[in-house]
Amino acid sequence: MHTTLLTIAAVLIYFTSGTVFTLRLFGSQARKPAKGLGIGTGFAALLIHLVILYQALHTANGVNFSFFNAVSFAAWVVCLIFLLSCIRKPLETLGIVLLPIAGITLLLALLFPGLHILPADAQWHLRSHVLISLLAYSVLTMAAIQAILLAVQDSQLRKHHPGGFVRAMPPLQTMESLMFEMIFIGFVLLSISLLSGFLFLDDMFAQRLVHKTFLSILAWLAFATLLWGRYRFGWRGRTAIRWTLVGFGVLVLAYFGSKAVIELVLK
Repeated sequence: MHTTLLTIAAVLIYFTSGTVFTLRLFGSQARKPAKGLGIGTGFAALLIHLVILYQALHTANGVNFSFFNAVSFAAWVVCLIFLLSCIRKPLETLGIVLLPIAGITLLLALLFPGLHILPADAQWHLRSHVLISLLAYSVLTMAAIQAILLAVQDSQLRKHHPGGFVRAMPPLQTMESLMFEMIFIGFVLLSISLLSGFLFLDDMFAQRLVHKTFLSILAWLAFATLLWGRYRFGWRGRTAIRWTLVGFGVLVLAYFGSKAVIELVLK
């Protein structure tokens, strides 16, 4: 019951924070809420979310990294990075999407509990590999959502009839620069994650992990190609958006696709 109440509270605050960011974009200038209100309520939701995560992940035998626990933890990291970045960067549009999604992941973790233990005596390099992998996924999630928003903005501007949502967004060049910043940081983290896996894990190409390793490498190649194309040929706009979403789609399959099949389908 205690966890249920905390989850409901966190979900409501997440949606409140998302609403604040929405009103900042769509509301009139006179009634526009302060940016600090959205960030403050977001951090309040993160704090409650962290308490829930500790209760869900911490067990006597180790860390319960079941599918929905992992998704919830990834959402927490994404929102933490977003809120910290939002203090100095014009990323408010991301909050409209990220914060409600974080609340939904909490509900899913509550409704569909699972058990997948990472042993308490797991070696430091395994823990580091898992953490860096989640950080890479989190940053590239933000880049993918930024790419979707950029696609909407680009489409509306091409039609010469931008709506209120598009007019409220930062300039196209700023949106694109922010997206490439996220992609570069995520790519570096993904590179470290793959390198640590090859150096420290003995079973990267074991039967149960070979598809995950293969898809992660494909995602890495997609982002590497995009960054090279940006540097060499100045790729931008729709080309950059397509490569970003393709790379992220493959990464989702690598990180959570196999986990979902093993835990939710095959049990």
